[in-house]
Amino acid sequence: MAFIAGTLLLDAPASALNNSNRAFDADYDNEVGVKLIRTKEGALPYVSAQSFRFWLRSTLEQQPDWAAHTAPIFRENKVAYTDANPLRYWDDDLFGYMRAESKKTTAKEARTEDASRASETETQTSITRTSPFRMSTLVSIAPVNIVKDFGTMSRHEGNPVPHAHQFYRATLKGLFSLDLNRAGTFSYRDQSGSRNLDEVRIQAAKDEGLHHDEKNKEFRLPTDERAKRIAGLLKGLAHLEGGAKQAIHYTDVTPVVVMTAVFKGGNNPLHYVVGADEKGRPKVQVEALKEALQVWRDCLLSDLYVGWVQGFYDEQRVRLEATF
Repeated sequence: MAFIAGTLLLDAPASALNNSNRAFDADYDNEVGVKLIRTKEGALPYVSAQSFRFWLRSTLEQQPDWAAHTAPIFRENKVAYTDANPLRYWDDDLFGYMRAESKKTTAKEARTEDASRASETETQTSITRTSPFRMSTLVSIAPVNIVKDFGTMSRHEGNPVPHAHQFYRATLKGLFSLDLNRAGTFSYRDQSGSRNLDEVRIQAAKDEGLHHDEKNKEFRLPTDERAKRIAGLLKGLAHLEGGAKQAIHYTDVTPVVVMTAVFKGGNNPLHYVVGADEKGRPKVQVEALKEALQVWRDCLLSDLYVGWVQGFYDEQRVRLEATF
């Protein structure tokens, strides 16, 4: 089993990338708060993995190669799901899905009458797929001060309407992983998360001539097709857009640092290779990096690849280059 595993940093110089419905230590009734972890050392702002994955999926939908292979979304009452066809759609393949349609007569009738479902894949039973792409919560590498900005809506007659929001200056760190074996490989085993295909999709896989591993109950796409999907996902990171309060903070969420390699197994040995110095600034943990590569050398299946934006703590970039 091979995994692309890595760590990345986002630079948030004055940002509120992921907001909370409740503001901690709010001074105003209508104060918008940021998501943060409270510790004894101080507040650590964070961006949820769900938000990051939403940014990535939205970014990928703007890429020509990916957009043509994005699954449609269907909704019935309080339930929403994609077409759940990983043979056809790249996001269903790499981000996973859960499709469990209502069996009520009214729901079945509504689906039949919905014109937007003309191209959907018939689904005979509930199917799920755990995501081959995994993302951690992105957390500030050091405690920071939460800033409160007071503003007003005053483009009208009468008294202005006051409002407030929180933001911060931080470097956020997160981990990511992509299971290369499961990308483009679809199971029909009867267990949670592994029933990726129903009989309709199994027949489609056979009709398309996909490699069939009957022993493990799996179908697999050709290698070049799998590589194309994986490359598309990774390229999306280089064009990443998203985040809250962009109209007034305009934060570039493209990763400023990425360290990645291919490893055996799903562990991520690169967790501790970047930390914070005594002033909370990013610091390459050189000895931790050397030790990680030494300890995990039997599981390392590729070179270590590093992308470090010039201008972002250049002395640490030079320090890292000197390590090798």
